Order: sequence, then structure tokens, then C-alpha cells
Amino acid sequence: MVEDNTLEIWVDADACPVVIKEILFRAAVRTQTQVTLIANQFIKTPSSKYIRSVRVDSGFDVADNEIVKRVKTGDLVITSDIPLADEVLSEGGAALSPRGELFSKDTIKAKLNMRDFMDTLRSSGVHTGGPSGLSQADRKAFADQLDRWLAIKQRQEN
Repeated sequence: MVEDNTLEIWVDADACPVVIKEILFRAAVRTQTQVTLIANQFIKTPSSKYIRSVRVDSGFDVADNEIVKRVKTGDLVITSDIPLADEVLSEGGAALSPRGELFSKDTIKAKLNMRDFMDTLRSSGVHTGGPSGLSQADRKAFADQLDRWLAIKQRQEN
């Protein structure tokens, strides 16, 4: 286990694509960064002191609430959940989507409004379609943003 004052990565793991988890696992070992997957189901992880999985009870936002409870200022959370990203930013953490979008306080409210608008459309019967599959460009964008965060983490710890 790493020291409490080091920055950690938390993963909203129930919906996180396998390819993104694999990128995170390699980065955790390479940079000796603690990565914790939070999910309401068992998540298989490689054997490493830098990678762990925490299973929480099933239920609405149980995993999200656990992440918010554990995140510290400067930690990184991997999620595509806009409300969770907003809470993480409010707690002083950083939030990165599996598509490589780094959420910010400047843009999160607009994203919440768009999410709510799309939700309203869907509930009134309008078919809005879902997100496209994760592309190679998305994977690269994610890996690039992760590398930037890890580089900043390394500088802060040294």
C-alpha cells in the first residue's frame, strides 16, 4: 500500500471499458501509483501492490458515493458519470473520462445541463441514441491525459 499523502487514482469501474482498465494497470505498475477500482461487482485485477479492487453493495450511486468519500485533493477519478465528476471536482480532485476528456470546473456545469436536457428528451420518448464505441483516438486521448496527470504527480512527490 502506498502512503496516505500520495496521489491516487480511483476508477468508477462498473462501466469502465476493459481497454481503459488495462492502460491504468500498466501505468500503475510503471509509475508505482495506487489504482483502486470501485464497483458493485467483482472486478478481476492483476496481482500488484499498486492495484486493488473494492466491491460495494449494489444500489443507486453506492459506488459513486464511496469514491467521493475516499477521494483526496489532487487525486484522479476515472469516470464517464458527469454528476460524479462534478462531485469529485468539488472535493478538489481531478476527473477524467475514459474517452480522454479532462473535466474542469469551467465546463462541468454545461455538461450537467446537457446531460439533464438529453435525459428530458429521452423521458419524453425522443430517441437520442447512445455514445459511439471507444475509438483508437479515444484510447490515445485517455492515455495522453493520464500520462500528463502522472507527470504532474511525479513532480509534486519529488
